[in-house]
Amino acid sequence: MADQEQCTFCAIVRGDRPGWTVFGDEVAVGFLDARPVFKGHVLLVPRAHVETLTDLPAELVGPFFQRVRAVAGAVEHGLAAGGTFVAMNNRISQSVPHLHVHIVPRNRKDGLRGFFWPRTRYQDAAEAESYADRIRAALAPGAEAAAPPAAS
Repeated sequence: MADQEQCTFCAIVRGDRPGWTVFGDEVAVGFLDARPVFKGHVLLVPRAHVETLTDLPAELVGPFFQRVRAVAGAVEHGLAAGGTFVAMNNRISQSVPHLHVHIVPRNRKDGLRGFFWPRTRYQDAAEAESYADRIRAALAPGAEAAAPPAAS
């Protein structure tokens, strides 16, 4: 309960902190980002306090992403945007430790340039295959989800 009491997003969901709410139901709440990439940038959060996507109960994944889809459509149509950028961080670069999806209105030549992090390449096909193998193994039935590495 302490996490919920200290969480900025939980405070907005409860109505204890102001926010420009654009959507709310029993599953999720959407509100304008206080520091938007572009005006109309919405953060959609699960009503229940969970930190990351992997913490979201399986039975809420589908319903939550149905709301992401609906809000993305509303942002696009309501703002006459050419499209949307939909993104989420888990732990790293997650400014508030409460799962949230960024839904950002986009238009051609709006100045947003792709991804904001450096790109890399695999050394060769064998290295790429080794990464693919490790991920497939983690997805195999009965495989335990690996715990994230400790922060350094």
